[in-house]
Amino acid sequence: MQNQQRPLYVRDILSILEDFAPLSLQESYDNAGLICGNPEAEIHSVLLSTDITEEVIDEAVQGGHDLLISHHPLTIQGLKNLRPDSYVKRCLIKAIRHNLNIYSAHTNLDAVLHGVSGRMADKLGLQNRKILQPGGKLFSLCFYTPVSKAEEVRQAVLGVGGGHIGNYSHCSFNQKGEGTFHAEAGSHPYVGVIGTLHREEEIKTEITVPEYLLSKSIETLLKVHPYEEPVWNIVNLDNTNPVTGFGIIGELAEPADSLPFLQQVKKTFRCKVVRHTAICKSQIRKVAVCGGSGAFLTSAAIAQGADIYITGDYKYHDFFQAENRLILTDIGHYESEQFTKEIFYELVTKKISNFAIQFSKVETNPIHYLPRRLDCRHFSESSRAAVRRTNQDQA
Repeated sequence: MQNQQRPLYVRDILSILEDFAPLSLQESYDNAGLICGNPEAEIHSVLLSTDITEEVIDEAVQGGHDLLISHHPLTIQGLKNLRPDSYVKRCLIKAIRHNLNIYSAHTNLDAVLHGVSGRMADKLGLQNRKILQPGGKLFSLCFYTPVSKAEEVRQAVLGVGGGHIGNYSHCSFNQKGEGTFHAEAGSHPYVGVIGTLHREEEIKTEITVPEYLLSKSIETLLKVHPYEEPVWNIVNLDNTNPVTGFGIIGELAEPADSLPFLQQVKKTFRCKVVRHTAICKSQIRKVAVCGGSGAFLTSAAIAQGADIYITGDYKYHDFFQAENRLILTDIGHYESEQFTKEIFYELVTKKISNFAIQFSKVETNPIHYLPRRLDCRHFSESSRAAVRRTNQDQA
């Protein structure tokens, strides 16, 4: 953790968030990143929210916050004007007027192991976790370095995040051989003499690098390599990245009876309602989760033997996919993603101490449920008799 010695800028916070959830992992339709503001703007306090509404913008302005970080972007569609004829435009107008920077980490935060679905798994205490549907390309980065500098260059490239295979880090393959080159006029060779064929004992290094780290790895290689013209090449691998993708599947420490487990889920995620298919499993051990709209992962949860799959936004016909092979459970979109703010908080405070960062107090869930018994105080005098009759019918 670093103390706040110098001024902090928007780009400092963005760097922390994007090291954890790179923007290159977002889906093509998404609009994650700095939506409004200046990366070079100085900041003193941050407000965290799941969604961005006018009430959240007001809270940020009134609280004197410089940066608003949300999970859901204010919009994923382009705007043709900034007239105040929608809440999205009014939010942007007010943010610009008050120099409020707005940043969102959306599907890129969904796509990392310890992201949105990972936090759901934390809340349920899941063990032996893995990505439910892995995705993302892997490449092999190969380069040649003189023996005297091979370790330094290799560690620099590994240091930016490549070389991870399962639970192992700093993985590489290294092979000694002989390289040759003829330095032409105008060159500045690190070893050898201009106009003479030179032979150099070199190390060939191969490191597996995920697609989102490829540019950064090459940039690091070119920065630290001693040769004027280092040789490197990239091989596109057939296997996918096991630590990026959507959803999480894991196991409970001990099997749980199905109905008590569903009640635990309802309490843990503070749900007004939990929709689910028939309780076709007497006990739950293997649990799959996905924050947000996760119906697209139903077949993956079934294929991997989940006893229950917990997500949000199931449509009526989606529930038929269960076919009594697992319990499909819809806890709600907001409910499944409400703890995303905790991820932002932990990422920033772990890196920067003595910094003002707060959770929004605005309830942004747009979905409400009619309670079984209505509170008459919420209705006009003329409506109270009808409300009392409804309560009697529900009793």
